Amino acid sequence: MAKKSSRKLHRKPHATIGVIGGSGLYAMQGLTDTREIRVKTPFGDPSDALVLGTLEGKQVAFLARHARGHRILPTEINYRANIYAMKLLGVERIVSVSAVGSLKENLRPGEFLVADQFVDRTRHRISTFFGGGLVAHVTFDKPTCGQVSRVLADASVHCGVPVHRKGTYICMEGPQFSTLAEAHMHRKMEFDVIGMTNVTEAKLAREAELCYGTIAMITDYDCWHPDHESVTGAQIMATLQQNAENAQKVLREAIKSMPEHRECKCGSALAHALITDPKLVPRATKVKLGAIIGKYIS
Repeated sequence: MAKKSSRKLHRKPHATIGVIGGSGLYAMQGLTDTREIRVKTPFGDPSDALVLGTLEGKQVAFLARHARGHRILPTEINYRANIYAMKLLGVERIVSVSAVGSLKENLRPGEFLVADQFVDRTRHRISTFFGGGLVAHVTFDKPTCGQVSRVLADASVHCGVPVHRKGTYICMEGPQFSTLAEAHMHRKMEFDVIGMTNVTEAKLAREAELCYGTIAMITDYDCWHPDHESVTGAQIMATLQQNAENAQKVLREAIKSMPEHRECKCGSALAHALITDPKLVPRATKVKLGAIIGKYIS
């Protein structure tokens, strides 16, 4: 039954905005006419079933990054399947929500940060769709979509949630939290927040020509703060519960305010990025990446 539904979804778009919920956000409030769908991708299964529905008159697809019940480690997440599933559903914009630690005094637990830069310190994950006889190098100097990021920041202000409109998110491998030496190093390098997931999503979203913006929910001060010398799961979960309600309000306002048309270059990221001579790209790779490269290489 799931296989049949997936084929049907591939024929026409069923969602234009995708929401990926991280720690503390395992469901999307306010969705109407909902249904769950398990999308099959060439890269395997996404983290969980996607929930499709209508919110503020727009078609939305929600996915729990770590699966409902929080069962998947950051390193274990099938990032390629998650992003490719969104692409198959017709999604054009992805809004990510994730928990992060703060590396600066003025970035307080309970506040939001809309990251505009990433530093990748991951080691054990695949962060590209390409290979298999097809080489591509996308531009990534501005890793998030400016239009989506503005909408997320404005929505936070509208909902009365303290928000920082830009900042650098360093993405570590995890699942362990930072050592004290690492935390001090990150602070000296003037990074703003630290997390374990977003940079991989952002890279894949760019390759899939999807807009990507993130709400980083600050849960703690990592381990560097003299008044918060260690990070515990219990502390983080308590703050996550407080953040979750704000995140739901901000998401609803952001989706309501999201412009119909994209005013960015995210939708043409591959226009000058595909390096391999199309005649030499293996047929199997063309089929596998059809949803991404179909308008360039058939």
